[in-house]
Amino acid sequence: MSLTQDIRDAFSRRDNALNQLIISNALVFAVLIILRAIFFIAQSSGVYVLIMRQLALSSDWLVLLRHPWTLLTYAFVHEGFFHILFNMLNLYWFGQIIREYLGDRRLVSLYVLGALAGAAFFLLAYNFLPALQPYVGQPVIGASASVTAVIVAAATLLPDYTFMLILLGPVKIKWIAVAVVLISIAGINGGNPGGEITHLGGALLGFIFVKQLKAGRDMGRPVVATGLWISGLFQRRPAMQVTHRSTVSVGRSAASSAKTAASTTPPEEVDLILDKISRSGYESLSKEEKQKLFRASQQ
Repeated sequence: MSLTQDIRDAFSRRDNALNQLIISNALVFAVLIILRAIFFIAQSSGVYVLIMRQLALSSDWLVLLRHPWTLLTYAFVHEGFFHILFNMLNLYWFGQIIREYLGDRRLVSLYVLGALAGAAFFLLAYNFLPALQPYVGQPVIGASASVTAVIVAAATLLPDYTFMLILLGPVKIKWIAVAVVLISIAGINGGNPGGEITHLGGALLGFIFVKQLKAGRDMGRPVVATGLWISGLFQRRPAMQVTHRSTVSVGRSAASSAKTAASTTPPEEVDLILDKISRSGYESLSKEEKQKLFRASQQ
């Protein structure tokens, strides 16, 4: 199977948000590496700079007004190998927790809202804090704000969940989240204040997201609704066909189709149910899931 087919298959699954986010970041990273090499060989490095201006988030309000999409695109752009490596590792480790307990859609919502919260903190800090105002215009890139949102959200959701860390042994993720926030605060007066400030925005969003979710309010609904609307634009609607049949024939055909649809469970749904059994046991299944599994066993 080709690489492009593997990527296409990864994005065709509805239950694969974590891998889709990681693959998206990796693809952008790979494309930028290739473009940078091409423009360097062609002695046209200025073109690469122009491309980055279309992706990176600028702290200048006037630039942002001309490039509003950068409020989100910056969270998929990396230039350093270790930058993307550590971000994707953290996204994978902590994203698995969010995906398992809150689902794929809320993981994507956290990623998007974390990026937006990080962007808001970045813009406000550079335009209103006297210490940073001389550096207005400096851009920021990276998924760190989104990843920090996922880390803090996981720690807020399951503070006593334990990771086995090399040299340190078992560590509760609440302490990992505290360390991430403290390191970000300490780095504000370092060489990358913009990046550290976006971390803090993402951290606050991750904490509020889970607290609101526990209170019965899902902050991610607008993100999910927007995503469904956008995906609907690219889905082809089947052409309407008119056929002339007798009333009895149509009635029988409709009844037969309904019976077939009700008795058939797609293999993808069966796989999801089996995965849930392997994680949480058969008793964790809902009544509908048990019925679907039973129907699949009869096929």
